[in-house]
Amino acid sequence: MATLSQWVAGSRPRTLPASLVPVIVGTGVAIGEGHAVWWRAALAAFVALILQVGVNYSNDYSDGVRGTDEDRVGPLRLVGSRVAKPKQVLAAALLCFALAAVAGLVLAAVTSWWLLLIGAAAILAAWFYTGGKTPYGYRALGEISVFVFFGLVAVVGTVYVQTETLPWEAWAAAVPVGLLACAMLVVNNLRDIPTDRESDKRTLAVLLGDKWTRILYSACVSLPYTFVLALAAPHPWVLLALLSAPLSVPPTQKVLNGANGPYLIPVLGETGRLQIAYGALLAVGLAL
Repeated sequence: MATLSQWVAGSRPRTLPASLVPVIVGTGVAIGEGHAVWWRAALAAFVALILQVGVNYSNDYSDGVRGTDEDRVGPLRLVGSRVAKPKQVLAAALLCFALAAVAGLVLAAVTSWWLLLIGAAAILAAWFYTGGKTPYGYRALGEISVFVFFGLVAVVGTVYVQTETLPWEAWAAAVPVGLLACAMLVVNNLRDIPTDRESDKRTLAVLLGDKWTRILYSACVSLPYTFVLALAAPHPWVLLALLSAPLSVPPTQKVLNGANGPYLIPVLGETGRLQIAYGALLAVGLAL
Protein backbone atom coordinates (compact mmCIF):
# COMPACT_ATOMS: atom_id res chain seq x y z
CA MET A 1 0.00 0.00 0.00
CA ALA A 2 1.44 3.34 -1.03
CA THR A 3 2.03 5.97 1.63
CA LEU A 4 0.22 9.30 1.65
CA SER A 5 3.32 11.08 0.35
CA GLN A 6 3.55 8.59 -2.51
CA TRP A 7 -0.10 9.15 -3.42
CA VAL A 8 0.58 12.90 -3.45
CA ALA A 9 3.65 12.40 -5.63
CA GLY A 10 1.62 10.13 -7.90
CA SER A 11 -0.90 12.93 -8.41
CA ARG A 12 1.96 14.84 -10.09
CA PRO A 13 1.52 18.15 -8.26
CA ARG A 14 3.78 20.01 -10.70
CA THR A 15 1.12 19.57 -13.38
CA LEU A 16 -1.74 20.94 -11.29
CA PRO A 17 -1.28 24.63 -12.20
CA ALA A 18 -2.60 23.66 -15.64
CA SER A 19 -6.00 23.03 -14.05
CA LEU A 20 -6.19 26.07 -11.75
CA VAL A 21 -4.80 28.78 -14.04
CA PRO A 22 -7.75 28.61 -16.51
CA VAL A 23 -10.19 29.11 -13.63
CA ILE A 24 -8.20 32.07 -12.34
CA VAL A 25 -8.15 33.69 -15.78
CA GLY A 26 -11.82 32.93 -16.42
CA THR A 27 -12.73 34.50 -13.09
CA GLY A 28 -10.71 37.57 -14.06
CA VAL A 29 -12.85 37.88 -17.18
CA ALA A 30 -16.01 37.44 -15.10
CA ILE A 31 -14.91 40.21 -12.71
CA GLY A 32 -14.24 42.47 -15.68
CA GLU A 33 -17.75 41.73 -16.94
CA GLY A 34 -19.12 42.64 -13.51
CA HIS A 35 -20.70 39.26 -12.85
CA ALA A 36 -18.28 37.24 -10.71
CA VAL A 37 -19.97 34.58 -8.57
CA TRP A 38 -17.37 33.37 -6.12
CA TRP A 39 -18.92 30.11 -4.99
CA ARG A 40 -19.32 29.06 -8.62
CA ALA A 41 -15.69 30.01 -9.28
CA ALA A 42 -14.60 27.93 -6.29
CA LEU A 43 -16.65 24.96 -7.49
CA ALA A 44 -15.21 25.31 -10.99
CA ALA A 45 -11.72 25.28 -9.46
CA PHE A 46 -12.56 22.10 -7.57
CA VAL A 47 -13.85 20.42 -10.74
CA ALA A 48 -10.72 21.38 -12.66
CA LEU A 49 -8.32 20.32 -9.92
CA ILE A 50 -9.93 16.98 -9.04
CA LEU A 51 -10.33 16.16 -12.72
CA GLN A 52 -6.63 16.82 -13.29
CA VAL A 53 -5.70 14.54 -10.39
CA GLY A 54 -8.02 11.92 -11.88
CA VAL A 55 -6.29 12.27 -15.25
CA ASN A 56 -2.91 11.75 -13.63
CA TYR A 57 -4.02 8.65 -11.72
CA SER A 58 -5.76 7.33 -14.83
CA ASN A 59 -2.58 7.77 -16.88
CA ASP A 60 -0.57 6.14 -14.12
CA TYR A 61 -2.89 3.13 -14.18
CA SER A 62 -3.15 2.76 -17.97
CA ASP A 63 0.55 3.25 -18.67
CA GLY A 64 1.45 1.06 -15.72
CA VAL A 65 -0.58 -1.98 -16.79
CA ARG A 66 0.82 -1.64 -20.31
CA GLY A 67 4.37 -1.60 -18.96
CA THR A 68 5.07 1.83 -20.47
CA ASP A 69 6.22 3.28 -17.13
CA GLU A 70 8.63 0.56 -16.06
CA ASP A 71 11.78 2.50 -17.05
CA ARG A 72 10.32 6.01 -17.04
CA VAL A 73 12.36 9.00 -15.87
CA GLY A 74 10.47 11.61 -13.86
CA PRO A 75 7.87 11.80 -11.09
CA LEU A 76 6.84 8.68 -9.20
CA ARG A 77 4.56 6.27 -11.05
CA LEU A 78 2.48 4.34 -8.56
CA VAL A 79 1.80 1.31 -10.74
CA GLY A 80 5.03 1.32 -12.73
CA SER A 81 7.14 1.43 -9.57
CA ARG A 82 4.86 -1.17 -7.91
CA VAL A 83 4.20 0.88 -4.78
CA ALA A 84 0.44 0.57 -5.35
CA LYS A 85 -1.72 -2.10 -6.96
CA PRO A 86 -3.27 -1.20 -10.32
CA LYS A 87 -6.81 -1.63 -8.98
CA GLN A 88 -6.08 0.87 -6.18
CA VAL A 89 -4.86 3.50 -8.63
CA LEU A 90 -7.82 2.82 -10.92
CA ALA A 91 -10.19 3.25 -7.98
CA ALA A 92 -8.53 6.57 -7.08
CA ALA A 93 -8.95 7.80 -10.67
CA LEU A 94 -12.61 6.78 -10.80
CA LEU A 95 -13.27 8.44 -7.44
CA CYS A 96 -11.79 11.70 -8.73
CA PHE A 97 -13.91 11.51 -11.87
CA ALA A 98 -17.03 10.86 -9.77
CA LEU A 99 -16.34 13.85 -7.52
CA ALA A 100 -15.77 16.05 -10.57
CA ALA A 101 -19.06 14.82 -12.06
CA VAL A 102 -21.04 15.62 -8.90
CA ALA A 103 -19.57 19.13 -8.63
CA GLY A 104 -20.12 19.69 -12.34
CA LEU A 105 -23.73 18.57 -11.96
CA VAL A 106 -24.28 21.35 -9.42
CA LEU A 107 -22.87 23.95 -11.82
CA ALA A 108 -25.02 22.62 -14.64
CA ALA A 109 -28.12 22.74 -12.44
CA VAL A 110 -27.69 26.44 -11.69
CA THR A 111 -26.69 27.47 -15.21
CA SER A 112 -27.43 25.23 -18.18
CA TRP A 113 -27.86 21.48 -18.56
CA TRP A 114 -25.85 21.39 -21.79
CA LEU A 115 -22.78 21.72 -19.58
CA LEU A 116 -23.30 18.05 -18.75
CA LEU A 117 -22.24 17.20 -22.29
CA ILE A 118 -19.04 19.22 -21.85
CA GLY A 119 -18.36 17.53 -18.53
CA ALA A 120 -18.92 14.07 -19.98
CA ALA A 121 -16.58 14.88 -22.86
CA ALA A 122 -13.91 16.04 -20.41
CA ILE A 123 -14.13 12.82 -18.38
CA LEU A 124 -14.04 10.66 -21.50
CA ALA A 125 -11.06 12.61 -22.80
CA ALA A 126 -9.33 12.13 -19.46
CA TRP A 127 -9.80 8.36 -19.55
CA PHE A 128 -9.04 7.69 -23.22
CA TYR A 129 -5.87 9.79 -23.19
CA THR A 130 -3.98 6.63 -22.22
CA GLY A 131 -6.89 4.26 -21.46
CA GLY A 132 -8.84 1.93 -23.71
CA LYS A 133 -7.61 -0.11 -26.66
CA THR A 134 -6.61 2.86 -28.83
CA PRO A 135 -5.60 5.74 -26.50
CA TYR A 136 -5.30 8.99 -28.40
CA GLY A 137 -2.33 10.05 -26.26
CA TYR A 138 -0.42 7.31 -28.08
CA ARG A 139 -1.42 8.85 -31.42
CA ALA A 140 0.09 12.33 -31.09
CA LEU A 141 -3.24 13.95 -30.14
CA GLY A 142 -2.44 14.80 -26.53
CA GLU A 143 -1.51 18.42 -27.16
CA ILE A 144 -4.76 19.07 -29.04
CA SER A 145 -6.78 17.67 -26.15
CA VAL A 146 -4.85 19.72 -23.59
CA PHE A 147 -5.33 22.91 -25.62
CA VAL A 148 -9.06 22.29 -25.94
CA PHE A 149 -9.84 21.22 -22.38
CA PHE A 150 -7.23 23.15 -20.36
CA GLY A 151 -7.56 26.22 -22.54
CA LEU A 152 -10.81 26.77 -24.40
CA VAL A 153 -13.18 24.65 -22.30
CA ALA A 154 -11.75 25.55 -18.89
CA VAL A 155 -11.47 29.31 -19.38
CA VAL A 156 -14.67 29.83 -21.37
CA GLY A 157 -16.54 27.40 -19.11
CA THR A 158 -15.43 29.25 -15.98
CA VAL A 159 -16.66 32.52 -17.47
CA TYR A 160 -19.97 30.98 -18.51
CA VAL A 161 -20.88 29.44 -15.15
CA GLN A 162 -20.45 32.86 -13.55
CA THR A 163 -21.80 35.25 -16.18
CA GLU A 164 -23.91 32.89 -18.34
CA THR A 165 -22.46 34.72 -21.34
CA LEU A 166 -19.61 34.00 -23.78
CA PRO A 167 -17.69 37.29 -24.21
CA TRP A 168 -14.91 37.45 -26.77
CA GLU A 169 -12.38 38.15 -24.01
CA ALA A 170 -12.96 34.64 -22.68
CA TRP A 171 -12.01 33.07 -26.02
CA ALA A 172 -9.03 35.38 -26.50
CA ALA A 173 -7.68 34.66 -23.02
CA ALA A 174 -8.24 30.92 -23.42
CA VAL A 175 -5.72 30.60 -26.26
CA PRO A 176 -2.56 31.65 -24.36
CA VAL A 177 -3.69 29.66 -21.32
CA GLY A 178 -4.06 26.59 -23.51
CA LEU A 179 -0.63 27.14 -25.05
CA LEU A 180 1.05 27.25 -21.63
CA ALA A 181 -0.77 24.06 -20.64
CA CYS A 182 0.53 22.46 -23.83
CA ALA A 183 4.06 23.56 -22.90
CA MET A 184 3.83 21.41 -19.78
CA LEU A 185 2.87 18.34 -21.80
CA VAL A 186 5.45 19.04 -24.49
CA VAL A 187 8.36 19.16 -22.06
CA ASN A 188 7.05 16.06 -20.29
CA ASN A 189 6.92 14.16 -23.58
CA LEU A 190 10.30 15.57 -24.63
CA ARG A 191 11.82 13.96 -21.54
CA ASP A 192 10.13 10.65 -22.34
CA ILE A 193 11.00 10.38 -26.05
CA PRO A 194 13.47 7.46 -25.60
CA THR A 195 11.16 5.30 -23.47
CA ASP A 196 8.01 6.26 -25.41
CA ARG A 197 9.68 5.29 -28.69
CA GLU A 198 10.68 1.91 -27.29
CA SER A 199 7.17 1.21 -26.00
CA ASP A 200 5.52 2.35 -29.26
CA LYS A 201 3.89 5.33 -27.56
CA ARG A 202 3.76 7.72 -30.52
CA THR A 203 3.41 11.09 -28.85
CA LEU A 204 3.77 14.29 -30.84
CA ALA A 205 7.29 14.58 -29.42
CA VAL A 206 8.19 11.14 -30.79
CA LEU A 207 6.86 12.10 -34.23
CA LEU A 208 8.52 15.53 -34.31
CA GLY A 209 11.82 14.38 -32.88
CA ASP A 210 14.03 16.03 -30.30
CA LYS A 211 14.91 19.24 -32.18
CA TRP A 212 11.41 20.24 -33.28
CA THR A 213 9.88 19.33 -29.93
CA ARG A 214 12.24 21.80 -28.27
CA ILE A 215 11.20 24.46 -30.77
CA LEU A 216 7.55 23.65 -30.12
CA TYR A 217 8.06 24.13 -26.38
CA SER A 218 9.67 27.55 -26.89
CA ALA A 219 6.76 28.55 -29.15
CA CYS A 220 4.17 27.49 -26.57
CA VAL A 221 5.96 29.56 -23.95
CA SER A 222 6.54 32.69 -26.05
CA LEU A 223 3.34 33.00 -28.12
CA PRO A 224 1.12 33.80 -25.09
CA TYR A 225 2.84 37.17 -24.86
CA THR A 226 1.70 38.11 -28.36
CA PHE A 227 -1.89 37.66 -27.15
CA VAL A 228 -1.16 40.04 -24.30
CA LEU A 229 -0.22 42.69 -26.84
CA ALA A 230 -3.38 41.96 -28.86
CA LEU A 231 -5.61 42.25 -25.78
CA ALA A 232 -3.88 45.42 -24.61
CA ALA A 233 -5.73 47.73 -27.02
CA PRO A 234 -9.16 47.33 -25.37
CA HIS A 235 -7.75 46.20 -22.01
CA PRO A 236 -4.42 47.96 -21.33
CA TRP A 237 -4.11 46.49 -17.83
CA VAL A 238 -3.40 43.05 -19.31
CA LEU A 239 0.11 44.34 -20.01
CA LEU A 240 0.74 43.33 -16.41
CA ALA A 241 1.15 39.79 -17.72
CA LEU A 242 4.40 40.86 -19.38
CA LEU A 243 5.92 40.98 -15.89
CA SER A 244 5.94 37.19 -15.93
CA ALA A 245 8.15 37.06 -19.04
CA PRO A 246 11.45 36.70 -17.10
CA LEU A 247 10.12 33.43 -15.66
CA SER A 248 9.98 32.00 -19.18
CA VAL A 249 13.72 32.44 -19.75
CA PRO A 250 15.25 29.73 -17.49
CA PRO A 251 13.07 26.81 -18.69
CA THR A 252 13.36 27.88 -22.33
CA GLN A 253 17.13 28.08 -22.05
CA LYS A 254 17.31 24.62 -20.52
CA VAL A 255 15.15 23.15 -23.26
CA LEU A 256 16.92 24.89 -26.16
CA ASN A 257 20.35 24.11 -24.71
CA GLY A 258 19.65 20.40 -24.90
CA ALA A 259 18.67 19.38 -21.35
CA ASN A 260 17.30 15.84 -21.34
CA GLY A 261 16.22 13.04 -19.03
CA PRO A 262 16.25 14.00 -15.34
CA TYR A 263 17.62 17.45 -16.23
CA LEU A 264 14.22 18.29 -17.70
CA ILE A 265 12.36 17.54 -14.45
CA PRO A 266 13.03 21.05 -13.00
CA VAL A 267 11.58 22.51 -16.21
CA LEU A 268 8.18 21.11 -15.22
CA GLY A 269 8.24 23.11 -11.99
CA GLU A 270 9.52 26.24 -13.75
CA THR A 271 6.82 25.96 -16.40
CA GLY A 272 4.22 25.56 -13.68
CA ARG A 273 5.43 28.71 -11.92
CA LEU A 274 5.31 30.55 -15.24
CA GLN A 275 1.72 29.39 -15.78
CA ILE A 276 0.69 30.64 -12.35
CA ALA A 277 2.40 34.02 -12.68
CA TYR A 278 1.15 34.62 -16.22
CA GLY A 279 -2.39 33.49 -15.39
CA ALA A 280 -2.64 35.53 -12.19
CA LEU A 281 -1.34 38.72 -13.82
CA LEU A 282 -3.54 38.24 -16.88
CA ALA A 283 -6.53 37.69 -14.62
CA VAL A 284 -5.82 40.91 -12.71
CA GLY A 285 -5.45 42.81 -15.97
CA LEU A 286 -8.74 41.48 -17.30
CA ALA A 287 -10.49 42.20 -14.02
CA LEU A 288 -9.30 45.81 -14.02
